Amino acid sequence: MSFLVQKFGGTSVADPERIENVARLVGNAKDKGHDVVVVVSAMSGETNRLLGLAGEISGNPSKREMDVLVSTGEQVTIALLCIALHKHGYKARSYTGAQVKILTDDAHGKARIQHIDDKPIRSDLDAGNVVVVAGFQGVNEHGEITTLGRGGSDTSAVALAAALTADECQIFTDVDGVYTTDPRVEPKARRLDKITFEEMLEMASLGSKVLQTRSVEFAGKYNVPLRVLSSFAPGEGTLISYDNEEQDMENALVSGIAFARDEAQLKITGVPDQPGVAARILGPIADANIEVDMIIQNTGANNCTDFTFTIHRSEYDRAKAILISEAEKLNAREVQGDDKIVKVSIVGVGMRSHAGIASKMFKTLADEAINILLIATSEIKVSVVIEEKYLELAVRSLHEAFGLAADKEE
Repeated sequence: MSFLVQKFGGTSVADPERIENVARLVGNAKDKGHDVVVVVSAMSGETNRLLGLAGEISGNPSKREMDVLVSTGEQVTIALLCIALHKHGYKARSYTGAQVKILTDDAHGKARIQHIDDKPIRSDLDAGNVVVVAGFQGVNEHGEITTLGRGGSDTSAVALAAALTADECQIFTDVDGVYTTDPRVEPKARRLDKITFEEMLEMASLGSKVLQTRSVEFAGKYNVPLRVLSSFAPGEGTLISYDNEEQDMENALVSGIAFARDEAQLKITGVPDQPGVAARILGPIADANIEVDMIIQNTGANNCTDFTFTIHRSEYDRAKAILISEAEKLNAREVQGDDKIVKVSIVGVGMRSHAGIASKMFKTLADEAINILLIATSEIKVSVVIEEKYLELAVRSLHEAFGLAADKEE
């Protein structure tokens, strides 16, 4: 017997029929002798509906009241799931984040978990109950409802698993695991049996939307094994845990190809090459709460430098306006921009001990006449920025070059 935390997202609890399916999955785990805590999201579309209602009343609603509003979505789901579990003969009790209590800071809309009171849950588990907890929410020290931001139910589940020292945190979604790349782009994509926290964190931050980045960080910090499973198809899913290269001598050099479509780049040329110039360029961008990704600085002629960085495409116009204003103050030559780019990355812990991975990536792209605009590397990833029109060709070519296809001989 083990202790499991199971999380079900919005598509898994989208309607009463699917909620009953979740009850059956939870019941199966209970029948096998496991203690089970379930974390659920709001029913698919419900959070957007609630946001829409608020928008019809005010263009700038209070963040505190918005947390009170959107947290009701999960409250509906926990009650319905408990009703379904009761129907199938299982003892179950529901808890809101405040009832648990999941203590957070005061940042409404993007709160961070500080502490979880595990005593009520442990008491119910000892009494044979399935405990069903509302994801995405908590309460601050003043007793006010807070929410963790979009995708926060994953973080709720991992935090509960850490606090309760669960054997595994299982994330049920509409896909049956983590794939070598998006199967919609490369039909030969293969489901991975296992992947490390480091690789999953890179995949999530680089555009893979299977798991929220914050939840992977949390799981890695507290060593909570994660497993991604499908709510709609049986299978073992993908296990996410610590680096196991020592145990697996045939660990793949590259585990996956990640990509991000919504990228844009800005370049300021002819900037004086002197201390503090990078801070003067990026400071106003940061002050505007615009997140910068890749940064490249090139030394030019006449004691000048060119400075390039990438941002989310939705921030392109705002960031460009700020940069043009700063360029005038710095007597820079000009500001250039491109909002038709994408980022493609190869990820794998096996890259640490093998040379030539980056050059193989670059040659593969060159063979397809794909020009690389920017390059960034780390210990377990290589990222390139290319023109948007080449995205699918790049992903498929790299997937083939690194032997990631589903029909690859084992």
